[in-house]
Amino acid sequence: MRRVALAGNPNVGKSTLFNALTGLRQHTGNWAGKTVATARGEYTFEGEEYQLVDLPGTYSLTAHSQEEAVARDYIKSGQADGVVVVCDATCLERNLILVLQVLELTGKVLVCVNLLDEAERLGVKVDLSALSEELGVPVVGTAAGRQEGLNDLKAAIARLVERDAPAASRREPQERVTLAERYAAQVVRSEKADRRRRQQKLDRLLTSKSTGIPIMLLLLGLVVWLTVAGANGPSALLTELFARLGNVLEGWLANAPAWLSGMLLDGVYRVTAWVVAVMLPPMAIFFPLFTLLEDLGYLPRVAFVMDHAFQKCRTCGKQCLTMCMSIGCNACGVTGCRIIDSPRERLIAILTSSLVPCNGKFPTLIALITLFFVGGRSGLLASVQGAALLLGTLVLGVAGTLACSRLLSATVLKGMPSSFALELPPFRKPRVGEVIVRSVLDRTLFVLGRAVAVAAPAGAVIWLMANVTVGDATLLAHCTGFLDSFARLFGLDGVILMAFLLGWPANEIVLPVMLMAYLATGSLVEFDDLTALGRLLTQHGWTWRTAVCTMLFSLFHWPCSTTCLTIYKETGSVRWTALAIALPTALGLGLCLCVSALTRVLGMP
Repeated sequence: MRRVALAGNPNVGKSTLFNALTGLRQHTGNWAGKTVATARGEYTFEGEEYQLVDLPGTYSLTAHSQEEAVARDYIKSGQADGVVVVCDATCLERNLILVLQVLELTGKVLVCVNLLDEAERLGVKVDLSALSEELGVPVVGTAAGRQEGLNDLKAAIARLVERDAPAASRREPQERVTLAERYAAQVVRSEKADRRRRQQKLDRLLTSKSTGIPIMLLLLGLVVWLTVAGANGPSALLTELFARLGNVLEGWLANAPAWLSGMLLDGVYRVTAWVVAVMLPPMAIFFPLFTLLEDLGYLPRVAFVMDHAFQKCRTCGKQCLTMCMSIGCNACGVTGCRIIDSPRERLIAILTSSLVPCNGKFPTLIALITLFFVGGRSGLLASVQGAALLLGTLVLGVAGTLACSRLLSATVLKGMPSSFALELPPFRKPRVGEVIVRSVLDRTLFVLGRAVAVAAPAGAVIWLMANVTVGDATLLAHCTGFLDSFARLFGLDGVILMAFLLGWPANEIVLPVMLMAYLATGSLVEFDDLTALGRLLTQHGWTWRTAVCTMLFSLFHWPCSTTCLTIYKETGSVRWTALAIALPTALGLGLCLCVSALTRVLGMP
């Protein structure tokens, strides 16, 4: 089998090209000794088998990051029979710098100028023959999103792996830049200046200090509202389906010992079903919306707008992108920190990844906002008000991220912010079908699988604590009573604090564990009627102060088990993982203590 490496800058359509060539014949994993993901796939052309190795997207091969090191080392190793360097036809000059670097490592290079359809829309034309003559290597044009030029590319790859490799030549960095500018000037022609001017105006609107942040907050609020409003129906449907399946399982376990059927059904099954029913719908909505914004080209503009704030905190502006990913899932935000080149800044981003709420915290936040601050009302106005308050909690999470990042950069992770090249790619029409498949398979199901893996054993532990009696009370009652005096210092109670401790496997189960403890039912309780839930909480001493402190602690407390495992995997350090747990917990307890003390001093209920 012929092996071909696929290299290129980020946002050049390399993944689209890879998917178009290999279809479903793909498999993923990590490079040996690295946490950088790799994708490999196969295709057949004229009876010959070819394997594509998708190298990490990178702007250079200077090995400042793991991605760059992996790409450079693989090309230098000679394991590939040829290298295809994918370029963006709309910004060819910058892409040619990477082409020249690859040519210094190997002469068996094929240049694929992709996104010709977008270039045509912007009035950009590339003379492929002239570029091939200047570079001294074959050049092929494609529009992978439209499946155009793929056969020509396959034919060119077949010729590439058969020919001998010409000698590579070493160039100085400034020489590469000069050559890239000269080649681009000779082979690129631009027309339709009006379209470029419109894009420039739109960029100024989205990246300006006065308009960029309001637009960013408006879009984030819209995504939150769509996620919250759209997840209610599917969550209710999944809950009903799991209830029916639970009845079937109950029949199967009718002859089993009571303790076994109780632990399996009321513990393992009900906790796992709750996590899936509550977690899957919002992730299935949020991740595609997030990926659509990414595919559209908006997220780099967000990073540009937030870069100044993160620079003030002596961290990297790319942390804004990982922070956005953390809103969907903190564990995904942790893995997304790999895009940050500096080890110090990457570690800061990892340690602060859980300071913005993930979708697992949304059910508790939404329920408390609805009960204590929206008044249980329904309708468009109430949903907009609730979404605005939820957006406020997200903004508070961002503020906490910036503050803790500055604290870390001034103490245990001292240093100055590094510079980085931030590309503002042209706006593109999102590939909706591909976005949905990629976000559901690569993000939603991946995160859900990890959550289920820890939720199932946690369900057994929760059931045992709620059903094993010591003296005249259950283990759960003893624990909540022990924690009660301490918790009330922070405006909470023992039940609330114990629910967060038992909710470590998945934040989605925090509220139902509270209800289980208050009602002493011995199993998780679902709440279909928010009014009844409000009465129950009020009967157990809840006030608006309790709701505020619970929301603050829900926003800032230890990461879930999935995130903790991911942090340990990414850092390889128990010490840094412990700090990632202690930092948000200390922040949450500190804020709760301030609110509780201030309201008591002012005599507020």
